Amino acid sequence: MIDTTKRIAYKAFGLNIISEIPLPELTQISIPVELGEIIIKKDDLTKLWSEIYKSNTYFIVKENFCMFKVPDLAIYLIQDGKKITVSPIKESSEDLSRLYILGTCMGALLMQRKVLPLHGSAIAIDGKAYAIVGESGAGKSTLASAFLKRGYQLLSDDVIPVTFTKENIPIVTPAYPQQKLWLESLTQFGMESSYYRPIFDRETKFTVPVECQFATEAYPLAGVFELIKRDNNEIEIHSIEKLERLHVLFNHTYRNFFIEGSGLMQWHFDTSAKIVNKVALYRLHRPISGFTAHDLTDLMLTTIKGEKTND
Repeated sequence: MIDTTKRIAYKAFGLNIISEIPLPELTQISIPVELGEIIIKKDDLTKLWSEIYKSNTYFIVKENFCMFKVPDLAIYLIQDGKKITVSPIKESSEDLSRLYILGTCMGALLMQRKVLPLHGSAIAIDGKAYAIVGESGAGKSTLASAFLKRGYQLLSDDVIPVTFTKENIPIVTPAYPQQKLWLESLTQFGMESSYYRPIFDRETKFTVPVECQFATEAYPLAGVFELIKRDNNEIEIHSIEKLERLHVLFNHTYRNFFIEGSGLMQWHFDTSAKIVNKVALYRLHRPISGFTAHDLTDLMLTTIKGEKTND
């Protein structure tokens, strides 16, 4: 029997991806199927899920194996850092399902490949990468967008892949050319929301393509800025020192609750130790209310310039 399943090749996170599921957010490439490093396919996972499911558990994580279910949407399986299998439930939304494929699934897959996924946005500034990490809603994408408005390039939004050169220099590889911005941020930047597609089920958050300002090569990671909101009108920046640097990287590893179940605690510690010995880490405070992205950008650029002066 001839297999007529349509597969499309993409490039993201430095990997060749062959997918049965259209992923319009990614950069499409032309390569033979056999050169794919990652396979994304549809299959029925219902039986496997019923066999290993435990009460009140939505995630099952083992070494080189991660499986989870999103009620009324799909069951997902990530294996060996090479394969993502999606089992749709009924006629679920492909837009919403892609959020999980490019987010949680890719985060698990990168960990299985021993690639550290940080949760945040990464910007290329003068030949180096700078990561903006923080909790959901901290304003990471908005701050990254303020850098784009000044002509800098985006490396990643949401999941930042960090690997190492042969010389143990941490590097950030480009993810894919898209941001997610809230309506308030679009308005502050003078961007008309009607030009952008709302994220499924979030009518006030939009996908923003940034092909023209997307970095196409990896850059050495030179700094990590932890963005934190607090009930204070002041914008402040402080250096993060000693063991706290390791805690920051752990706290802002994408889906860090996967680490222990995957048997990767020692790997994560070793990887984090190599990073903190090579890069500067800062805590950046911003007020809960008000639009401060431009002021934060100025402060970050001043700090980065000061680091270069001290080199």
